Amino acid sequence: MKKIIILCLPILFISSVLSAQIRKIPAEVITAFEKQYPSAQTVEYKDVLTSVNVHFVMDSIKMNARYTNGGEWKETEKEWNYYNLPQEVKDGYMKSKYADGEWEVKETTVILLPGDVEQYRLRVDKGDIQKRYLYFDQYGRLLRDPITI
Repeated sequence: MKKIIILCLPILFISSVLSAQIRKIPAEVITAFEKQYPSAQTVEYKDVLTSVNVHFVMDSIKMNARYTNGGEWKETEKEWNYYNLPQEVKDGYMKSKYADGEWEVKETTVILLPGDVEQYRLRVDKGDIQKRYLYFDQYGRLLRDPITI
């Protein structure tokens, strides 16, 4: 019985320390989000220390907005369907080296940025190991294609 108590004490201590490190979501973030997305539903705030991610649903679309701790909006990502992309972006993808038939589009995301800028992110896979995120601008120009793990 003593062994069980001795083993449980460090676990309780560590869990209390970890829960004490979780801070309250800054009021500036909540205010900025509610002003920007007043019709958002199923809102969930996630503190990632350097910023706050807000997962929510709006018009039946899953979205994720990112704010600084001071409430400054950085970007919003929304799940999207490849077939609903602007034709310029689809053309840009079809002209890229990833449209050779070996790569397959697995995920499409629209990224809204300050200044009314839209980017489009396509996750493409080649087999089970090779994955890339392709970023396109509204004109279908490939901006970057970093390797993902």
